[in-house]
Amino acid sequence: MSSEYGVPEPESLSAMNESPIAETSVRLALPAEANAIGEVQVAAWRRAYEGLLPADVLLDLNPAQFAAQWRAALLSPGEARNRVMVALAGRDLVGFAAITPSDDPDADPRTDALVAELAVKPDATRAGHGSRLLNAVVDTIRADGFSRVTVWVNSTDDVLRAFYTEAGWAPDGAHRELDLYGDGAVRIKQIRLHTDPGPQD
Repeated sequence: MSSEYGVPEPESLSAMNESPIAETSVRLALPAEANAIGEVQVAAWRRAYEGLLPADVLLDLNPAQFAAQWRAALLSPGEARNRVMVALAGRDLVGFAAITPSDDPDADPRTDALVAELAVKPDATRAGHGSRLLNAVVDTIRADGFSRVTVWVNSTDDVLRAFYTEAGWAPDGAHRELDLYGDGAVRIKQIRLHTDPGPQD
């Protein structure tokens, strides 16, 4: 509020001194955000693998273990094109994506990128964060000189498949079956989707 003479009231002055915060944004992740990334991944995996993995396995997922791996990856990414991006709602980290040159047997890591992970907190879905992340991923992949990008999705996850296909991705015919314990007890079938990031401007 302001006085009748147009002079800002004290509370307005303090608000003016605060840096504006974008409602939503996507940028490269910082090592200090590893804990938040681990939390998002565990929450997203518990939803994505519900009914596919035993409940006790999902319950035992440890955000701190995931965080340690992400912290190490962010501090020492190795390949220059290994990137982790985060989606923010204000100051809150609500999603992330990890990009890497593809290590699939039929891929060329010089030209083929892989979305190794793309996850949004379950309570932050349907707010556009996933789409913003995916757009930023494709832009980054294009800038890094890749000509193709792929992602593996669970064959039963119709929602995730629709998310990618509505963004222009399509199955490329590749499929695989993950044997999670190495004894055949838990198998998860996946299909691969791909898209062309387009030429650089």
